Order: sequence, then C-alpha cells, then structure tokens
Amino acid sequence: MQLDPFGEPEGFFFAMGQEKQILHEHDELVRSVSRMAHEIIEKTSNPSELVLIGIRSRGVHLARRLARKIEEVAKTVPPVGVIDVTPYRDDRAREQGLRTVGEFEIPVDVDEKTVVLIDDVIFRGRTIRAAMEAVARLGQAKRILVAALVDRGARELPIRADIVGKNINPGEGRRVNVLLEESDGVDQITVTDWQGRRAV
Repeated sequence: MQLDPFGEPEGFFFAMGQEKQILHEHDELVRSVSRMAHEIIEKTSNPSELVLIGIRSRGVHLARRLARKIEEVAKTVPPVGVIDVTPYRDDRAREQGLRTVGEFEIPVDVDEKTVVLIDDVIFRGRTIRAAMEAVARLGQAKRILVAALVDRGARELPIRADIVGKNINPGEGRRVNVLLEESDGVDQITVTDWQGRRAV
C-alpha cells in the first residue's frame, strides 16, 4: 500500500458489507488538521492576509482548529468567519424558498484576502459552489481556496478541494460522517449506509 509523506494510506478503500465502520479516530484527525494547516500556509504568500470561513456546522469547528494551528506555526491569527450556505443552495432553494438574510453568521473582510472555505466533507460540490457565491457577494477576494477534511470524490460540478485531509471512496451507497469533539463529543470519521438523505 502506498503511503503519503505522513505515513498514512493515500487512498482508503474497504469492504462494503458493514453497516458502520470507523475509519479514523482522534490522533489521525489531529495529524490531518496539522497537515492541512501547513498546506494552507504553504499556498499563501502572506499568511497575514489569510481569512478562514467555516461552513456550518462542522466546517466551523475545523476552521477554528486550523486557525489555532496556523497561529502556532505562522505566528499570525487568521480571522474566522461562519457561513450557512442554505440560502445559496440551488436544490435547497427550490425546496424551502430562497432566504436573503442571515447567511454569514460571523462576517469577515474578504477584500484582497486569500479566503479558505472549510468543510468537513466535499462530495457533489454544491455546498462549495454555494459558499463561493456567498463570498463573492461579501467582497472581492484575491484568491479562494477550498479545504476539506474528507474528499470522497464523485463530483457533479467541476469543483475540487485544494487542501484535503483524507481521500475516502466509500461507494455510492454509503455516507461518510465526520464527528468532532466540539459538537459530537468524539473525533471520528465513520462510514454508514445512506438513510434517504442526499449528499452535498
């Protein structure tokens, strides 16, 4: 099995017969977040121009973890914004009616900044597209990067993550779940069967 520079499998594949499978736990998540923070710094010419935007809900916790790690490494504290992309989702708008307020729960200045959109899982690409649209309405960013703890592939849109913690391919019939201590009391990445909810 080919390993990445941190000694972990570059792709993670598994048998499909189990209802739930724990793929990674606390130590692996800590290493992934640390690696992602270093990559963000490497991709930014000036870390003081960084702005992190966490996509609610677990993307917010990840953004705050990354901000703390970036502060530790680069000695600068990037501001952290919080966004709810529901009003910008084209599929959700049809279901719920488009809202016009409350998208940015914590707004940040993005003009001439390197903005990093952070989510727990990137799959179809619709959530990230919605977040990009929201950032464009907020201001004129110098650059937008996408960071995801888990990339499970299978895009519907030509959107990719620039920084990825884990690449996981569970197959169409399975869902990747990210659990974080801040919201769930535990750090885990698990895979379960879909229960009628469509991935984003």
